[in-house]
Amino acid sequence: MAKKPAPRKTKGGKPAARRKAVKKTTPEASNEELITYYKDMLMMRRFEEKAGQMYGMGLIGGFCHLYIGQEAVVTGIQACLKKGDSILTSYRDHAHMLACKIDPKIILAELTGRETGISKGKGGSMHMFSVEHGFYGGHGIVGAQVPIGAGLAFANKYRKNDNVSVVYFGDGAVNQGQVYESFNMAKLWSLPVVFIIENNQYAMGTALARASSEVELCRRGDSFKIDGEAVDGMDVLAVREAAERAVARCRAGDGPALLEMKTYRYRGHSMSDPAKYRSKEEVSKMRAEFDPIDQIKNRLLDAKIMSEDDLKKIDKDIKAKISEAAEFAQNSAEPDPSELYTDILVAE
Repeated sequence: MAKKPAPRKTKGGKPAARRKAVKKTTPEASNEELITYYKDMLMMRRFEEKAGQMYGMGLIGGFCHLYIGQEAVVTGIQACLKKGDSILTSYRDHAHMLACKIDPKIILAELTGRETGISKGKGGSMHMFSVEHGFYGGHGIVGAQVPIGAGLAFANKYRKNDNVSVVYFGDGAVNQGQVYESFNMAKLWSLPVVFIIENNQYAMGTALARASSEVELCRRGDSFKIDGEAVDGMDVLAVREAAERAVARCRAGDGPALLEMKTYRYRGHSMSDPAKYRSKEEVSKMRAEFDPIDQIKNRLLDAKIMSEDDLKKIDKDIKAKISEAAEFAQNSAEPDPSELYTDILVAE
C-alpha cells in the first residue's frame, strides 16, 4: 500500500491543509436577504458620499475616514450577530454604526459636532459610541479597540452567556503589540471574540508588503493557535458564510477566531489624503470588477428579482433619507459650552 503523502509545508513549516484560502464560490441567499444587503450597503455608500461632500463644504471638522468600497465586510458580519453581541472598530466607523441600525441623523449630527449627535457632538467622526446598539466605539488610537474587544469577550464568558465580541482593525493596526497581547489572552482563556482584519491593502499610505514581513494576515494568529481564514471581503455572501462559522465557534465555547477580509477602499485614508501612492487605474479596476454593491445589484438583475426601475427607486429613497439626515444635522444646535465639563472623571 502506498504511503500517504505528508502535508505540504508552507513558509514557517505549517501544514498547508490548515490554511484556508479566500473563498472562490459565492454561497446562496434568499431574495429577501439579497435585497436587504443591497439596501444596507447602498445606505453606507450614500452616507459616506454625503459625509465627504459635507467635509468639503467645511461642515465636518477634524479627520473624516470614509468606508467606500468596504461595505460588504461589516454588512456580511452583522448579518450573523444578535442582540447582546458587541462590535468595536477603529476611526473608520460610520458604516459600522449604520450596520447596527443607528439612525443616520444622529450619526451625521455627530460628524458635524451638533448637540443632537450620538455623542452630544463631542466625539465627531472618530469617537462614537452606543451601548444601546452594542456599538462600543470608534477608536482613534490605532489598535486600541482590540484589547477592549477581548475584554468584552471576557465579560461574556464570565457571565456565562453566548454573546460574542467582534472587533475590527486594519492591516496597519495588525502590527501593533497590543493586538498580539489580546490574541494570547483570548486563546489562553478561550474567549468568544472574532478578530476581523479589514485588509484594504494600504495602512494610511503604505502598501501592505512595505510594512509587513508576513502579508498573509490570516496567519497572524498561528503562534497563538488561533485558526485564521482569508475571505473575499468584496463579496458580502462570502463574508457572511465565513462569519457564520466564526461566530458559531465562539458561541459554542471553542475560543477566538480570526478572519482576514481582503477588501479595498476607493478613497484616501482620510479626507486629507490625496492617495497618490496608487494609480487611478488600480482604483478604477477594483471598482469596475469587484465593487460589492454592483455584485449584488447584478445578481438581483440577472435573476430578475428586481428591475432597474426597482433599484433606482431604492437609491432615490436612500438619497432622500440621507438628505433628510444632513438637513437635520445642519439645523441642530452646537453643544453648550457647559458640555465641556460633562462625561469626565475627576480625581478627588
